[in-house]
Amino acid sequence: MGQNTLYELVSSLNRDYIGPLLTIVLLGAGIFFTIRLHFIPRFYLRTIRHLFKSSNIGHKASKQHGMSPFQALSTAIASQVGTGNIVGVAMALVMGGPGAVFWLWVSAVLGMSTNFAEAVLGQLFRTKTPDGHIIGGPAYYIQNGLHSKFMARLFAVFFIIALGMIGIMVQANSISDALVTLLPSGVKNIYVGIVLTIFVGFVLSGGISTIASFVERVVPVMAGIFILGSLVFICIHIDTLIPQLSSIFKCAFTTQAGVGGAVGVSVKSAIRYGISRGLFSNEAGLGTTPHAHAIAKVKEPYEQGLYAIVGISVDILICTLTSMVILMSGVLQTSPGAMGIQLAQAAFNTTFGILGNYFIAISLFFFAMSTIVGWYFFAAQNVRYLFNERFIWPYRIIVLLLVIVASTVKVSLIWELADTFNFFIVLPNVIAIIWLSPKVAAEAKRMFSYLRGLDAKS
Repeated sequence: MGQNTLYELVSSLNRDYIGPLLTIVLLGAGIFFTIRLHFIPRFYLRTIRHLFKSSNIGHKASKQHGMSPFQALSTAIASQVGTGNIVGVAMALVMGGPGAVFWLWVSAVLGMSTNFAEAVLGQLFRTKTPDGHIIGGPAYYIQNGLHSKFMARLFAVFFIIALGMIGIMVQANSISDALVTLLPSGVKNIYVGIVLTIFVGFVLSGGISTIASFVERVVPVMAGIFILGSLVFICIHIDTLIPQLSSIFKCAFTTQAGVGGAVGVSVKSAIRYGISRGLFSNEAGLGTTPHAHAIAKVKEPYEQGLYAIVGISVDILICTLTSMVILMSGVLQTSPGAMGIQLAQAAFNTTFGILGNYFIAISLFFFAMSTIVGWYFFAAQNVRYLFNERFIWPYRIIVLLLVIVASTVKVSLIWELADTFNFFIVLPNVIAIIWLSPKVAAEAKRMFSYLRGLDAKS
């Protein structure tokens, strides 16, 4: 079977079966927890105030005692904010039109409750390694909460393959392709791959302390630069803001005329691509961010659940800004052949000229780089679960080799395979968090009681 034939087979499987099924499972989990936890996002503004007033925000956890809450949040955001926030959003607009943005928002609101549940369970079922390191994640609450070692091992194996290896290759390839287009013609992808590997190796070599320090510093800066650049673009075109916002709500419920390369965009397409891109961007239910939230040092498990909600909000903010820039630039109509990164670059180019290419390439570099670090860290937790600490170094070497390889190959098939493997990650994770939902609800009840106490004092 040739590579093209295999690609078509896997792509068809994802498009017709696995993709829709994953969307149903993740969306169903979001609806379930939104109802089960009495729409916990409604406390968002109050909890933000509480978290950032807490002394925990500045706590610097030691190497043996995990991460501070802010470091764990930054690591989670590093995973959530990646190429999907630019490439995925652009594709959602091409295939689903402006209405896809509305459904992307819906998926984010529902994902907040799911992510809260994952973070709380990560805290409740975390453990310590023999050498004193705090460790946790879905494999641990699946084994110790669901009491299924088989499902826990299944999750760990496929997580390492899908995100810890294949996913990292996709991110590395995105960085290489983005930078090569801006460098002199003689610079080859392999050279970019070697430099990237050295950089990644330096960050990973220090273990959890170096990774925590890296994401704590880089994530706020990378998010801040992209947000600032997008806001400048929006301010320049402020007269088109209201019409484009109106089109988002209108197109979410009505069939649209041709958008981009599509002949016409139905409400079904807007829902499908908006929700699917939103779910896979914020990663709620995918089982990634609980690895970081599990090792945060907080007084109460529900506190880290609230930090998880903050992570979703940062992700959706960046997705929204990407959407607005593309819509306000008009490139959906004027650049019908542009897809993914090219569409985002074309949007920024309408105002910033060639600087738009550099802005997107640099943003993509930091987004993808942070995701590589985040996914490596999460996968390493599963390597520890399946084997022991001695296997971390071999896994680290494998990751560095994959970064080099990924910079020189086309990864269309690999990306499709990663989507397929995601099914085997989501299924055991969602089964576990729903089964253990009474424990999550109990933590939410404690949080509600605490907030009522604050109201009584004020």
